[in-house]
Amino acid sequence: MAEPVTENTHQPAVSRESSPDENDKLKEVLHTDLLRDEHDPDLNKTPEERAAIDKKLMHKVDRWLIPWMCLLYLLSFLDRTNIGNARVAGIEEDLGMEGHDYNNTLTIFFISYALAEPITNVILKRVTPRIFFTAIIVSWGIVMTLMGLVTSYGGLLAARFALGLAEAGLYPGANYYLSCWYRRSELGIRTATFFAMAAIAGSFGGLLAAAISLMDGIGGRSGWAWIFILEGLVTVIVGVCSWWMVFDWPDTARFLCPEDRMRVQRRLAADNQTHTSEQYDKRYIVAAATDWKTYAYAVVWMGNLCPLYSFSLFLPTIIEGLGYSGTRAQLMTVPPYIVAATLTIVVGYLADRTKQRGLFNMGCVTLAAIGFIMLISTPNHNVQYAGTFLAAAGIYPTIPNSLSWAANNFEGVYKRGVVIGTIVGWGNLNGVVSSNIYLKSESPRFYTGHAVVLSWQICFLMGGSVFLYIMLGRENKKRLAGERDYLMEGKSAEDVKFMGDQRPDFIYMR
Repeated sequence: MAEPVTENTHQPAVSRESSPDENDKLKEVLHTDLLRDEHDPDLNKTPEERAAIDKKLMHKVDRWLIPWMCLLYLLSFLDRTNIGNARVAGIEEDLGMEGHDYNNTLTIFFISYALAEPITNVILKRVTPRIFFTAIIVSWGIVMTLMGLVTSYGGLLAARFALGLAEAGLYPGANYYLSCWYRRSELGIRTATFFAMAAIAGSFGGLLAAAISLMDGIGGRSGWAWIFILEGLVTVIVGVCSWWMVFDWPDTARFLCPEDRMRVQRRLAADNQTHTSEQYDKRYIVAAATDWKTYAYAVVWMGNLCPLYSFSLFLPTIIEGLGYSGTRAQLMTVPPYIVAATLTIVVGYLADRTKQRGLFNMGCVTLAAIGFIMLISTPNHNVQYAGTFLAAAGIYPTIPNSLSWAANNFEGVYKRGVVIGTIVGWGNLNGVVSSNIYLKSESPRFYTGHAVVLSWQICFLMGGSVFLYIMLGRENKKRLAGERDYLMEGKSAEDVKFMGDQRPDFIYMR
């Protein structure tokens, strides 16, 4: 097994048997203009002074980026999953839905959501984050508000399809965006904090839905309609504010002075990350499509998303199956999400520190599997409710951990963006599976739903994580032993730069 190494390690590939010309070529590419002394605003500072400046700088970046991204994702997850709360509030009866109709409203969201995701990061890069995020947030807020005005099952289907289309760019876009600001070893805790908002949305959504549903009858609207209308209006307001609260790239960020902009760019260059001004080239798309890691991470993401959406969309239904109803059922969904949010941040922090994302995936999926075994194996309602805590605690941390793991191991702004969009899009197609496996006729044990989730976790999440952990370790050993140095032969400086994570000096995070 390869020893853990830091992400910016490149000396082994340079100092072995390469010729002097090849060494100079590699250094020319890796130590870009950004790393030259004349571009160093802290040239005469001591290491201690540099560390203090860097710490202060990243605290500043965190304050400006993370809270707003967290708020956006909280609203996103709240708006896509509040259909579960609306079900408890009586939407099926009011719209004359029966049989599999509710499941269809979940399925149609994921069809548009997943199909749009692979291209969203390319669009983000072309139009800038400020324009992109403002446009999609305002759009889905309007759709969410109008969903509260539907009067038929067909209208609800149309609104859910439009909602999926509008929301598609947020999660892959935000993860890609953050990966352009932080070093690889810093990304996990940020994406974990960001994704913890999904768990907060679950708990907050239950509390909010319990309160809003009491508006039943006001203005001639049912309680479920007010859930959609009020949450949608809040999203529109936040979307408008995003025009001022979202910043573009490190080299143009308005909240940074010129010296700080250079510092952020230099620390990314030192981490072997491509500058965000990288120009579009179709070769990056081809590189993403032909890299085996793209498909391995897509398999892992399958094992993440099916359990995630099954849990978030059907937890209110599962709680109802335990004998609770109305406001009590809404409130009973809150505690498992609080546990999930806490563990998500803890795992994000520890995975960053240890650089062992694969091992944390394996540990978390084991915890979640135990939770679903508790749900499916006993009629005891107390044991089943305890199982929801373990399921939530195991599901949520693997989402940001897996996507950070993928972002860490793909180099090149466009390649990484395409890969993340592809992985997330493929994973979200599994929402179609999630939408159709929890059947009311199987309440309260939900044999089909729990069994499918267990299978996805063991086969795809656990299996994929183990596969990647082993394969990346083998590749790291070969690179550290100089067995990949031949890939540098005969390449120009531009070709070497284009190689990205295929460079012999690029050490994968496991």
